[in-house]
Amino acid sequence: MVSGCVGKIGFWAGCLVLAAAGLACAAQGPQKQAFENFVRREGDVLKDGSRDFRFLSFNIPNLHYVEDDMRFDCRMPFRLPDAFEINDALGAIEQMGGQVVRTYTLAVKKADDPPDLPRYLLGPGQFNEEAFKTLDQVMAAAHRHRVRLIIPFVDQWSWWGGTAELAAFRGKKPDEVWTDPQLIEDFKSIVTFVVQRVNTVTGVRYRDDKAILAWETGNELHSPPEWTRQIAAHLKSLDPQHLVLDGTHRETLLASSLEDANIDFVQTHHYEKDPRAMIGHIVESARMAQGRKPYFVGEFGFLSTAALGAVMDAVLEQKLTGALLWSLRYRSREGGFYWHHEPHGGDHFKAYHWPGFPIGEKYDERRLMHLVRERAFAIQGVPVPPLPQPQAPHLLSVTEGGQMTWRGAVGADSYNVERAEAAGGPWRVVGAGICDAQVQYRPLYADESVRPGQTYFYRVAACNASGASKPSNVVGPVRMTHRTFVDELWNDARIFLKEGNLQLVDNQARKFKEDCHRLAGQTKSAVVYRSGGGIRAVRVFLFTQSSQPAIRILFSKDGRTFDPVDAAVAETATYGGDAYGFWKALLLSARPGPTGSDYVKIEFLAEAQLARVEIDHGAIE
Repeated sequence: MVSGCVGKIGFWAGCLVLAAAGLACAAQGPQKQAFENFVRREGDVLKDGSRDFRFLSFNIPNLHYVEDDMRFDCRMPFRLPDAFEINDALGAIEQMGGQVVRTYTLAVKKADDPPDLPRYLLGPGQFNEEAFKTLDQVMAAAHRHRVRLIIPFVDQWSWWGGTAELAAFRGKKPDEVWTDPQLIEDFKSIVTFVVQRVNTVTGVRYRDDKAILAWETGNELHSPPEWTRQIAAHLKSLDPQHLVLDGTHRETLLASSLEDANIDFVQTHHYEKDPRAMIGHIVESARMAQGRKPYFVGEFGFLSTAALGAVMDAVLEQKLTGALLWSLRYRSREGGFYWHHEPHGGDHFKAYHWPGFPIGEKYDERRLMHLVRERAFAIQGVPVPPLPQPQAPHLLSVTEGGQMTWRGAVGADSYNVERAEAAGGPWRVVGAGICDAQVQYRPLYADESVRPGQTYFYRVAACNASGASKPSNVVGPVRMTHRTFVDELWNDARIFLKEGNLQLVDNQARKFKEDCHRLAGQTKSAVVYRSGGGIRAVRVFLFTQSSQPAIRILFSKDGRTFDPVDAAVAETATYGGDAYGFWKALLLSARPGPTGSDYVKIEFLAEAQLARVEIDHGAIE
C-alpha cells in the first residue's frame, strides 16, 4: 500500500531496502536484545531484575502509524513512519528518562477506505505486511533507545477503525464484538498473529521480545469482564512472559480486573477538568490496587502545568507504577514536526514536542516538558543528567529563492543557518536561533538576504543549552534567481496595509491542516504587501468553505492603482473532512503584468483564512 502524496516512491524504495536488511538479519538468527530481563509483576510492584520498575513518560499514538501528514498539498494524512521519525520519537523519550511509551492501536480497515490509505488489519485473518514491518522497526528502535512498549490491540473508537469495524467485517453490530463467538475468535486470531510474529528486522518473535512491557487488550474498550477474561487468558496461553493489561475504559479501577489472575497490570485514564477530581480518582484507584496489582495512569492531560505537576506529584506520593501523559508528536521526515490539535482541551492544547518551543507558550510547553523530565528521573530515584549536545541535523533542500528545510535533531531547541560562497567556506551565520517548530509543514527558514544571480552553499547546526552540534551536510551550489519574502501570519508585522475586517486567529487548527497562525478575513477586506525589488510571483495559501472564488490578487507599481490578474488555483481536499470539518485548502499563484509591480493586494471575495504568503522578488543583477 502507498500513501496519496508526491514523493512516496523514494520512501517505499527505502522501506524495501530496510525490509531486505531485516530479512537478512532474521535469516541469520535473532539479534541480541538490549534488555536483560522481561519486566515482571511481584505483588503490586513491577520488577526489572531486582530493581523496582517505575516510569513517567508519554503516549505516542502515531509511533507506528501517522495520522497527521498535513502538508498543504497532501490529500491523505495517514501514512507509515520511517526510521528517522521512529528514532526521533524514541530518542526524545530516552532523553526525557521516560523508559516507557504507549503506542496507539492497530488501525482497522473501513468499508469506505480509499486504496491509498494504509491499515494494519484488513479483514478476518488478513494483515498488512508492510504496516507490520513498520511495527518491526519500532521494536528494533525501542532496543536502541532502551524504551519499553505498551501495545494495545484494537480501539473502541473509529478514528483509525476499531471494534465496530471488526464487527462489520462479519456483517455484525458493533456491540456483538463482545459476545458473538465468531467475533471473539476473530479477535483471538489478531492476538495470535501479533504475539507469534517474527520481527523482520531483529529475527525475534514478538512474544520473546523484552522491549515489550505489556500487551493491552485495547484502547478505552467498553468490554464486559467476561470478554476481558477470555482475551487475557488467550494472551497468557500464548505468551506467559509478558504482562497483560486490561484496556477497559475507567477513571477508577474495576474489581474484576484486580481479581482476574491473567491481568497483571491495571490502569485508568483521566481527562477531568478539575485536577482535584482527577487526583481523587487516582488516589482511590491506588487504594484499590494496593497490595494486589501494579497500577499506573495510562492517559492524562489537558490541564495547566501547575495542575499536571500536582497529578505527577500524586503519582510519586502514592507510589504508583507510573503515568503517561497524552501525547507526544515527533519530527517529520520532510522537516519540522507533526502537529495535532486537541479539541478536548478547550481549543487550547496541541500535542507536545520535545524539548518544548516558544510556539507552545499558550500551553506552557517548554516548562511542562522540563518538569516531566525532572519527574521522570525522580520516579526512578536517580539524579537528572545534563542534556546532551544535539547531533548534527540533516539539511534537505534549498530553493532558488532561499527557502530551506532540514531534519532536526533530538533535544535541539534552535538552529543556526550558515552560508558560504564556496563549498569550503568561509561560513557566516545568516539565520540565528531558528526554531524548527515555528511553522507547520512548511520550509523552516527563508534567507531573505540572498543576492539574485549569486551562488551559495548552506549548512545548519543544532543548538540547546548544552552547546551546538557539528554542522550538517552542505547543500549547494544553489544559484539564486530571486529572493522569497515569506509571511506566516504569526502577527501583522510584515503586512504593509490592512483594509476591512481582519483578525489573526490560532483556533481550531485541525480544520486548517494544523496551521497554528492564520489571518481571517471577511468580504471586501484586503491586505497589501510591498516589495523593494520588483515582484516576480506571488503564492497565497488559504482556506475557505466558499464554492465561489475566495480571494483575488491584484498588482500595482505605485501602491495606489491595482490591476487584478488571473491566478492559477490548486485545491486539496483532505481525506477525513467528514470527521474533522476540514476547510478547503487552496494555493493561488499569480504573476504581475509586463510593466512590473512593487505592491500586491490580496482582496477577500468571501470569508477565508490566509495561511501563508510567499512573494518572489528581485531581479538578477
